[in-house]
Amino acid sequence: MVSLLDPEARGRVILVGAGPGDPGLLTMKAVAALNEADVVVHDGLIDERVFDHVRPDAQRISVAKKRDRHTLPQDAINALIVAHVKTGAIVVRLKGGDPFVFGRGGEEVEAVRAAGLRVEVIPGVSAALGCAAEAMLPLTHRDWSSAVSFVAGTCKDLAEQSWAGLAGHGRTLVIYMGVTCARAIADKLMLEGVSPGIAVAVLERGTLPGSRAMRTLLADLGDLVEREQVISPAILVIGEVVMLSDATNKLAAFAAQAETMGTEV
Repeated sequence: MVSLLDPEARGRVILVGAGPGDPGLLTMKAVAALNEADVVVHDGLIDERVFDHVRPDAQRISVAKKRDRHTLPQDAINALIVAHVKTGAIVVRLKGGDPFVFGRGGEEVEAVRAAGLRVEVIPGVSAALGCAAEAMLPLTHRDWSSAVSFVAGTCKDLAEQSWAGLAGHGRTLVIYMGVTCARAIADKLMLEGVSPGIAVAVLERGTLPGSRAMRTLLADLGDLVEREQVISPAILVIGEVVMLSDATNKLAAFAAQAETMGTEV
């Protein structure tokens, strides 16, 4: 692999995973790429401390995305990256979590390759792994879960998606971008046969200051999100492994129901 310090390595893009938030979770390779970048095109949820690794003379461009409101559409982001690389710059596309886990990194790689330019990907700690680790929540466990599924919980086409078999005994379901649709997600899963009494964790702002890890039952998920005023970024974890975590019990009015279901809360 060509060194970042090799002058012939100029004129390329490096997709870098920034992890779930805590700058201490950056890989050594990610830090090296940030040190060498001429241009950093970054998401909006990057902790400001991450930019301590960027040269003061490097150009920083935010392409922050929020639900239903994008600074730039994806095609324009792709074009922006390509335009800067064509100048001979080392362009770091800095993305929260891992570029290839709901990060649209694949689309950006395709765009750069279609332009005949060089591209490299430096993986990052995904939100699921980082947030779960902070909450002491093992996504797999020899006694409780031998399979993990990652899904996007956006409302678009939610009714047409089939999640049958992704949650239940021996399985863990991790849902990204599911806070806004939490109630609809819970209803959908229960309609598809998932027990209302299965444990759910809501991991809000994982690895960042002010993070919260809360647990309840699937039947209470929508109410929990509302009464705790959960905001993004947050992920949902559904499965028996949730009971092994340090997540705070927020079951409230559902405690009695859990007892009748035989579910420990």
